[in-house]
Amino acid sequence: MDGLALSQEAMSDAAERVWGFRAFRPLQAEAVRAVVEGRDSLVVLPTGGGKSLCYQLPPLLTENLTLVVSPLIALMQDQVDGLRLNGYPAAALHSQIEDDEQRATFDAIESGELRLLLVSPERAVTGGFLSRVRDLGVGAIAIDEAHCISQWGHDFRPEYRRLAELRDRLPGVSMHAYTATATPRVREDIVEQLGLDEPEVLVGRFDRPNLTYRVVPRVRVADQVAEILTTRHAGDAAIVYCMSRKETEQLAEGLGKRGITAGAYHAGMSGEQRRRVQERFTTERLNVVCATVAFGMGIDRSDVRCVIHASMPKSVEAYQQETGRAGRDGLPSECVLLYSSADAARWHRLIEGSAFEAGMDEDSIRPQLDLLAQIRRLVSGARCRHRALSEHFGQSYDEPGCGACDVCLDEVKPVEDSTVVAQKILACVARAREATGTAYGAAYVAEILRGRRTQKVVERGHDRLSTFGLMNGARKEFIVSCIDQLVDLELLERSGGEYPVLVLTKASVEVLRGEREVELLAPPQAARPERRRGASEDEEPLAPEEHEVFDRLRALRRRLAEEMGVPPYVVFNDATLRDMVRKRPGDAGSMLEVKGVGRAKVERFGEAFLDELQSA
Repeated sequence: MDGLALSQEAMSDAAERVWGFRAFRPLQAEAVRAVVEGRDSLVVLPTGGGKSLCYQLPPLLTENLTLVVSPLIALMQDQVDGLRLNGYPAAALHSQIEDDEQRATFDAIESGELRLLLVSPERAVTGGFLSRVRDLGVGAIAIDEAHCISQWGHDFRPEYRRLAELRDRLPGVSMHAYTATATPRVREDIVEQLGLDEPEVLVGRFDRPNLTYRVVPRVRVADQVAEILTTRHAGDAAIVYCMSRKETEQLAEGLGKRGITAGAYHAGMSGEQRRRVQERFTTERLNVVCATVAFGMGIDRSDVRCVIHASMPKSVEAYQQETGRAGRDGLPSECVLLYSSADAARWHRLIEGSAFEAGMDEDSIRPQLDLLAQIRRLVSGARCRHRALSEHFGQSYDEPGCGACDVCLDEVKPVEDSTVVAQKILACVARAREATGTAYGAAYVAEILRGRRTQKVVERGHDRLSTFGLMNGARKEFIVSCIDQLVDLELLERSGGEYPVLVLTKASVEVLRGEREVELLAPPQAARPERRRGASEDEEPLAPEEHEVFDRLRALRRRLAEEMGVPPYVVFNDATLRDMVRKRPGDAGSMLEVKGVGRAKVERFGEAFLDELQSA
């Protein structure tokens, strides 16, 4: 047997023995081989694409230590817990590790027992740490979340810039960069900043076919989020991303009033408060979290079925990464973005404000403003969402339609007489300002057009305008959606401070004079479940009797996880439990045929799950 065949056989055997994987995902085998052969590499795989295996598997084959640099303390510990349950010798060193455990970790390194060591970027470049590991057989360096090193990335972290020093401190050791979100420009920057030597560049498909994307006009955010969660995701794990700390708390409270238990999570909370929310979420005692982007990067819960953006994220890369936390187990999941064009103005102010505080000039924030313009174009358009995301990351999308976004599900339709509707809105903006000398926001303009005699409308005399009631009978969300589209088309402009107001542009006059046609899109009425293109049998819903068994297995999983003090998904993820329900194994041998079940877990959990299946 030649070396290549032997290597492939050894890789497959180790993956099946430890993780229960019977086949590699795209590019995993190539990424593993690059590490084993000591060649530098840059691996870009989507969230849920199996990046971790690319650096976890090689040490089992080379019997050398791999040093993994990760910025995520919570994820470090979850990874170590999961690996240890699989019988894999791994450890982490970070600020929350006690001295005794640190000494035990270094003892394990020195004895050659350890195969994987996870550290923070700050610790990785300290002289004291490197002097201890330099002569201990480090065979490879893995840089996780590698996009953090690039100023063109959406999550630039200055401390990552020092990681290039590892080349000098550990000469001859190969370096491997891993990320889920990197445009061609960011990939080039990663290679340059880390000093990768003729790296093997492996870029997977960015498309996540199991995710359904929707963009919906934001009108009444708490009502909209509650409707999504109760009608399509009752009892499911969900993350709702908000732009500000205050909004996370307000939305969590609003959902509570609507019968949905939700926790708030943001950087302004104490470390203990954040830890409690995170722990409740990962242990399945809390299913809905309203959070800023501070939440999620350290969370590896694989059964998140819904990610909602209560406002537009600051870049396509951030959107891809945050929505990527849905459906990590490959099962169908939904991503909904509640959009208002006012979000772009808010982000612009935040970016400029942060730059001013840091003493940065306009040129230094240009990359961030470019990223903001890209996400605005993506969410305001009416192209297949899967196609738009793929093409943003430099990849073609060959399917005629995805069957898994609001556009391809025919939920986005043109507004009848779009130009006339636009003229009514623009005329109302103009008349309201002429009447009082003050400009107004979208919600107020919508009230005038709908003919609502609110106290403010009457006090200002706007109930006597020729445009009052001009769109009587139209839903508020419809008018607000049309206003947002007019802003995106630069036929209206939002200006002002904390409370943006609407003003006409030069192009507005062309529409009012009938010199320019306008095409608007109607907001969707209600989302409907659809069978996505290429959906596998594994993605089909469980039958009612199967779901009862599935719930029993989940309850068992939760009990076992609580006993061990680890998140439930570390025991088995939902995809494994679903496969278990369908295959109904009757003994340890057939349990090994279940997707994601390795030998160590059969020995540890097999009897308990077999007993539960037998009694179900």
